[in-house]
Amino acid sequence: MAKTASDTKAKRSAKEAAGGKGVIGKAKGAAGTGKKAAKAEAKAAAIAAAEKAARPNARGPAARATAEKPPQEEDLAVATVRKVAMEGAKTRSEHDLLGDGEVPAEALWGVHTKRAVANFPITGVPVGHYPELVRALALVKQAAARANHRLGYLPEGKARIIDEACTLVATDPAYAEAFVVDAIQGGAGTSTNMNANEVIANVGLRLMGRAPGDYAALHPNDDVNMAQSTNDAYPTALRLAVIFATQPLVKALDDLAYAFKSKAVEFADVLKMGRTQLQDAVPMTLGQEFDGFHATIKEDVARLTEIVGLFREVNLGATAIGTGINADPRYAALAVEELSRLAGQPMVLASNLIEATSDLGAFVLFSGTLKRVAVKLSKICNDLRLLSSGPRTGFGEIRLPAVQAGSSIMPGKVNPVIPEVVNQVAYMVIGHDLTVTLCAEGGQLQLNAFEPTIGYCVLSSLRMLSAAIDTLTKRCVEGIEADRERCRALVQGSIGLVTALAPTLGYEASSRIARRALKENRSVAELVLEEGLLTEAQLNGLLELEAMTHPTRRQKAGTAG
Repeated sequence: MAKTASDTKAKRSAKEAAGGKGVIGKAKGAAGTGKKAAKAEAKAAAIAAAEKAARPNARGPAARATAEKPPQEEDLAVATVRKVAMEGAKTRSEHDLLGDGEVPAEALWGVHTKRAVANFPITGVPVGHYPELVRALALVKQAAARANHRLGYLPEGKARIIDEACTLVATDPAYAEAFVVDAIQGGAGTSTNMNANEVIANVGLRLMGRAPGDYAALHPNDDVNMAQSTNDAYPTALRLAVIFATQPLVKALDDLAYAFKSKAVEFADVLKMGRTQLQDAVPMTLGQEFDGFHATIKEDVARLTEIVGLFREVNLGATAIGTGINADPRYAALAVEELSRLAGQPMVLASNLIEATSDLGAFVLFSGTLKRVAVKLSKICNDLRLLSSGPRTGFGEIRLPAVQAGSSIMPGKVNPVIPEVVNQVAYMVIGHDLTVTLCAEGGQLQLNAFEPTIGYCVLSSLRMLSAAIDTLTKRCVEGIEADRERCRALVQGSIGLVTALAPTLGYEASSRIARRALKENRSVAELVLEEGLLTEAQLNGLLELEAMTHPTRRQKAGTAG
């Protein structure tokens, strides 16, 4: 079993209290020079205990009961809805534009975040649900701090602490629990940006041995948000998050394509009937059918890899509307340079920051590409469901792995539940694409206020598609079996065979044979031999697998020289 959340928090709190070596320099922690190790350990334990009690995602009795159960074969991720428990909690007072507000004493977020949580109880899905976005936000703040330090605006001590705090937030998944604002919010992402500023400031304060909320020493806006606006920091982080989140999707698609290719090889000699408009067409192999699935998935990998590159262009340094107010003229280029280094991605500064701040065309195009993936994936799943239908009264050409009982009333029934869930994910992604389109169109003048919903839709689509494709690969495609006898029987009984004979018999004779076969419920081969149109040897040659499933051209009967 994985380590418990409390173990992770305690370890992290001890790490914060003890300090550590950052990229800019060595941060002085609560156990800095002259303090005894025992005192540092005691303080770390106290911080861990207080944080556990104050955290919005503190584990309740049900979670504890689950953790105490004997280890199972694998850990199961279970969705939960958690709330901030304020009643009876020790609090601290913070001040903002609207006045004073109380927040849990050891919370890593502050009053701006608290107001946003109260204002936007919309989806129940917090920003922390998307670890790629949390990581990207931390990297943007880290890049900004480094640029401001290089330009001489942010002192060495503060720059060092912000740098180390950002590293912790970006690399330790436990910090995602502190990003508690709802993913869909008013304000063009201001609440998310404030949440990030407060968390990084308070993590930094702990590294300094100070209590959360001691903003005189390190301020969320003046220091962490220096030379930034929500309008450049949030869009930049969102674009970087999409780049991060696309990587698992590309891998999932590659794995699915490989699984289909493996089945194509396995089924290369399985003759079956191809169908158009759900009617018998001409023979093919099951391997050819699965190889088609492989090819269409690989196309999507190529398109995604190409389109995601649009997000490498960012407006970091644009500040409020693209004019760069409150930022040094050199800041934008330095910040993007630092972000590229930190993220390991070749990010570039937009050529026109005013246009880049208001335009969301890249999201529209990328979302459309996700819709393309979803549509093609859903079509494949429809095919798998048809091909496995039955098992006695449908096509029954393939058998999908049985993963669960299919009915509470019909014993022995097994349903194609994996392709079905992928279908439903595809429909969600298609709906998200329409939402992205409307949000992008709905922006006004120098800013689009609906970017949080665009982020919610795109990141949700990426997450769902990655999970659905991974599930389809592992719990369905890899275990598919062919019913070879059923496939061959359907071919032998189909009038579609006559198409393979048409170049030799001619269209008129072939049409007559087809009509007789259908009317008399007899096989095409039987009627061809009965009418003496071909010898048995000739017929067998024309109905060989290679002859029916690859390009060939035969002379008409009686015309051979």
